[in-house]
Amino acid sequence: MPDIMPPELPVLRVENLTVRFRRRNLDVAAVNGVSFALARGETLTILGESGSGKSVSLKAMMGLLPSYAETEGQILLDGKDILDMPPAELSKLRGGEISMIFQEPMAALDPVYTIGEQIAETIVQHEGIGHRAAMRRALDLLDHVKIPSAARRLKNYPHELSGGMRQRAMIALALACSPTVLLADEPTTALDVSVQIQILLLLRQLQQELGMAVVFVTHDVGAAAEISDRIAVMYAGRFVETATAREIMRSPQHPYTQGLLASIVHGGLRGRVLETIPGTPPNLAQIPPGCAFAPRCRYVVDACTRGDVPVAMSPTGAMVRCIRAADAIPSHATRKVSA
Repeated sequence: MPDIMPPELPVLRVENLTVRFRRRNLDVAAVNGVSFALARGETLTILGESGSGKSVSLKAMMGLLPSYAETEGQILLDGKDILDMPPAELSKLRGGEISMIFQEPMAALDPVYTIGEQIAETIVQHEGIGHRAAMRRALDLLDHVKIPSAARRLKNYPHELSGGMRQRAMIALALACSPTVLLADEPTTALDVSVQIQILLLLRQLQQELGMAVVFVTHDVGAAAEISDRIAVMYAGRFVETATAREIMRSPQHPYTQGLLASIVHGGLRGRVLETIPGTPPNLAQIPPGCAFAPRCRYVVDACTRGDVPVAMSPTGAMVRCIRAADAIPSHATRKVSA
C-alpha cells in the first residue's frame, strides 16, 4: 500500500505494520498492513470505531504490546527501527524521543507518587540531571500546560486532581523530555465537552510551539476536524481512506467515512432521525473475505466480497480502498466540519 506522505522528510515512517495476537485458540489480526509517514510539526489523526486497531497501532509504535503479539513491518523513528531495538535501547527511547498520552490518566499515573515526583523522575532518568533541577522543570511544565496554582499541584497526588487537570498533568509528563513524536490515545474521551475542547486546543498549541509530530487517535469526528492536518480512517485493522482533514470533511469518498460524517450530531438535525451505520464492526478473528465493510455498506455488490480490495490514489496523495474507488462513489450528504 502506498505511504501517506507528508510534504517533507518524515521523522516517523510506518511501513506495512501488521499485528496479530496468537494465544491458545485466539488468532486476531488487529492491524493489517498499515503504512504512513509523518513530518515534524504535523498531526495525523487515526479515526475509527472502537476495535478498529487504532490503539494497538499506537502501542506497537511505543513497543508496549504483550509478549504474545506478533508484529511485522517497520516503525522507523529518525531512521531507527523500533521493532528491532533491544529492550534497553527501546526503554531509553520511550519517554524521550517518542512519548504517549494515554486515554485514562488515572490508570497511567502512579497513585502513590505526587505529580511533581513522577514528572521529575522521567526527566532525571532520561537526561541525568539532579532532582532539584528536575522539579523546577516539572513546575515549568505544569505552567506550560496551564494547570492553575502549579506550585501547589506539583505536590498533589493524581486522585487529588480533577479529570481535566489529570489529563493536563499526563500531557506535561509526556512532554517532559521534549519528544520528537507524541502519540495521543483518545486523550479527551473521559472528559466533559468543555474540558475536551480545552485539551484539544492545548494540544494543538503545544504541537505548533514545540514542532512535534503528533499521531492522534480518536473515534470523534469533531475532534479529528479540530486537531488534524491529515486523517487516516481505519476499519478492521486497515486504513480505508486517507487525505487532508479538509478533503475528508468536505468530500469523503469511502462509504464508511461518509457514514461516520453523516452520524455527527448537530443543531441542524433537530426534529430529524439521526443517520447511523447499520450493523457492527467485524470480529477481527474472523474478518470476511474481500472488503471488511461490505456487510454494512449500502453500495455493496458481489465483487466487494471477493479478492483484494483495489486502492485508488489521487494526484494530491489521497487514498481510498474501495472497489468503486473515489469518483464512482456517490457523495453522501454530510455537514461541513471546520478543520
